[in-house]
Amino acid sequence: MTTPESHRHNLFEDAQALLVAPLLVAFAIFLFREAGLLTGGTVGIAFLIHYLSSWPIGLVLFVVNLPFYALALRAMGKAFTVKTFLSITLLSLYTELLPALIHLQSLNRGFAAVMGGFLAGIGLLILIRHKASLGGLGILVIHLQNTRGWRAGKLQMAADFLILGAAIFVLDPVSVGWSIVGALALNLVIAVNHKNGRYMGT
Repeated sequence: MTTPESHRHNLFEDAQALLVAPLLVAFAIFLFREAGLLTGGTVGIAFLIHYLSSWPIGLVLFVVNLPFYALALRAMGKAFTVKTFLSITLLSLYTELLPALIHLQSLNRGFAAVMGGFLAGIGLLILIRHKASLGGLGILVIHLQNTRGWRAGKLQMAADFLILGAAIFVLDPVSVGWSIVGALALNLVIAVNHKNGRYMGT
C-alpha cells in the first residue's frame, strides 16, 4: 500500500527539476528571440521590455520577478518561494548564456513558435509538479488553481492574450500572430497534462 509520503519528490529529484526545467524554458526563449517573437506570462512582459529598451532579457526577467516573491511567500510558503527564486535565477543565467553556445544559420518562424511553446510548456509543467514556478503570473495562476480549483492552463491563457495583445504596439502583426501560436502550444501542454489529483508526485 502506498502513502502520500511515498510519492513525494526527494531532494535529488527536486534538484534535477530545478536545473533542467529552466534550461528548457531558456531554450524556448532563445528560439522566440531568434525568430523575433515573444510569449505570454512574466517572460512575455520581460520580452516587451527587452524589445523596447534592448536591455538584456535575462536581467529583465530577474528584476521583473522581484516583487512577486512576497506574494509567493505569503500564498505558497517558504519551500515554493525558495524553489521559484532558484528557478528564476537559473533561467536568467541560462537565457544570457545560450546565445554564446548556439548559433543558428536559419530558423523557420513557425517552427520556432510551436517548438518554443512546447519546450516552455514542458519546463513549466516540470516546475509545477515540483512545487515551483517561474514567478510572476505563474505564482498567481498556481495559487488560484490550488485555492479555487480554477484551471491553470485557462488562467494562463487569458493572461497571455492580454500580454500578446499589448505586443501589437511593439511587434509587427505577423510576429504577433506567430507569438500567439507559440502561446497556444505552451498552454496546450499545461492544460492537457496538469490537472489536480492526477499526478501523485508532490
